[in-house]
Amino acid sequence: MIKQQIDLFPNEMWVTNVQVATVWTSPESARDVDTAGVTTPTNIDKWIANLTHEEKLALCDENSVQSQLLYGEPVLIDEIKEEWARVVIPSQPSNKDERGYPGWVPLKQLTQVKKEEWESELTAAVISDKAWLTSDKGEELMKLSYMTFLPIEEVQEDRIKVKTPVGSGYIHASSIKIFTTSLGIEQGTGKAIVEAGEPFLELSYFWGGMSSFGYDCSGLAYATHKANGYQIPRDASDQAASGKKVAFNELLPGDLIFFAYEEGKGKLHHVGIYYGNGKMLHSPQTGRGIEIINLEGTKYEKELCAACRYWHENKE
Repeated sequence: MIKQQIDLFPNEMWVTNVQVATVWTSPESARDVDTAGVTTPTNIDKWIANLTHEEKLALCDENSVQSQLLYGEPVLIDEIKEEWARVVIPSQPSNKDERGYPGWVPLKQLTQVKKEEWESELTAAVISDKAWLTSDKGEELMKLSYMTFLPIEEVQEDRIKVKTPVGSGYIHASSIKIFTTSLGIEQGTGKAIVEAGEPFLELSYFWGGMSSFGYDCSGLAYATHKANGYQIPRDASDQAASGKKVAFNELLPGDLIFFAYEEGKGKLHHVGIYYGNGKMLHSPQTGRGIEIINLEGTKYEKELCAACRYWHENKE
């Protein structure tokens, strides 16, 4: 189950203080056009909307972006270099570092909190596409992404009081799922994994995307599993290596299917979620949106190279 791995962190721990913090390859990776994504607060809608197709492609082609963090997501800091912090993200497993996914984040997008004050018996998980974090008076403070986790201070009738890096805030009860922090989100079925991805159909692909402002292929797989209580690796190659292997003739909805260049014999480059009946739900590439397609007759049919399962069959 997805648990808050609070015991991994020191007494003074760092958490993300913006709606989405992009994790860069180096402090030099961010460009002038990326300003709205590296400020505090961020404006992810504006950042993505103002990037040209070529500027979005460059995030991948120039290996600028590694991943993203959601509001309140804890990190370990290995190094501070002027205004940047080299972080490791324990909630995003990776073969790049046994502790979690590594990369660089603007230091101003992180806030230090006391672990004992951050801990809470209950956690709120955002289950709507986006949810507004508001003040006590109902003023909109920040638009939060799907699958943002925040510790709960108080459960009220129609809103939930949550802890944030800068104090208390409120989220409408209809936008969240409450779970016991020590137990994690209840694990769902393969069908539930598919259903978690359906609301994002047509959402534009975003390289390195781990939020409902834009997912990349493995980010969508990660988020739909997170929503169902399964913590899987961040990157497609690690996802393929870690799950239970599944034969192509035994695929079930919710399984992950992987694709490689050279008609499946080359480097792995893509992951989708098996939808059932020969179809795939996936976030394809820059310039296109999340879609459901028939595999037959496509390049993906020729490039299919592996499949795995993270959900438990006894959940069906």
